[in-house]
Amino acid sequence: MQGAYPYFDQFEIIRLIPIFPFGNLDISITNSTLIMLIGTLYLRFIYETNIENGLIVPGRYQTIIETWYDAFEELVKDNMGEEGMRFFPIILTIFFFIAMMNLLGLVPYVFTPTSHVVVTFGLSFSIFIGANFMGFYNHKLDYLSMFMPNGAPLGMAWFLVLIEFISHVGKGIILGLRLGANIIAGHLLLAIISSFAWQMLTSGLFAITLLGFVPLFIGFFICVLEMAVAVIQAYVFSLLTVIYITEAIHLH
Repeated sequence: MQGAYPYFDQFEIIRLIPIFPFGNLDISITNSTLIMLIGTLYLRFIYETNIENGLIVPGRYQTIIETWYDAFEELVKDNMGEEGMRFFPIILTIFFFIAMMNLLGLVPYVFTPTSHVVVTFGLSFSIFIGANFMGFYNHKLDYLSMFMPNGAPLGMAWFLVLIEFISHVGKGIILGLRLGANIIAGHLLLAIISSFAWQMLTSGLFAITLLGFVPLFIGFFICVLEMAVAVIQAYVFSLLTVIYITEAIHLH
């Protein structure tokens, strides 16, 4: 493959264990399935570490986990109140699950499930549908009043309702699109810079001594930046999930 196409090989779905499909449904075990399974097992490891095997005086790893735990506990309480604490486990699980998949994807030759919009949209629309179902369950038809701002002229109701409805549905799209687009862009940039650095390092003595290490250092800093983005995007996704659930609980 020539040109930019090899940079997209990292997004290819590979069947690791082919399973006979049921009609149009392919349930084969793929590289994406494997990484998501590892992310799920890591969540179990976090639970075991902090509940059964946690130390009274925590080490560095446990301190990091407990810091995030406290941060999300405060986030949920500030937005939802005490009644929203029943959603705290799912919010924390979403964060660690996405962060784990994002970080694993930075390891060479490891697939990143969140680089596929089918995964990110699956997560975002599940949250979107669940939040709306909860809103109707809590407020019945009064939940539809969120599409009509208070004090708005009645003559503009049809226009405002349409705008609010499009904006509301767009939340489910943007939530998944933001995550997927950031991961794809970061991986492509890292692959291009790494390829450029390798070509300069292997192009001759002059390039090695004077120019070859420039893209190498840039690639290193991009790796550090991508690690930060992996965690930040997981946090943003979880934060917006909290906001959507809050809107379903407390109708504004």
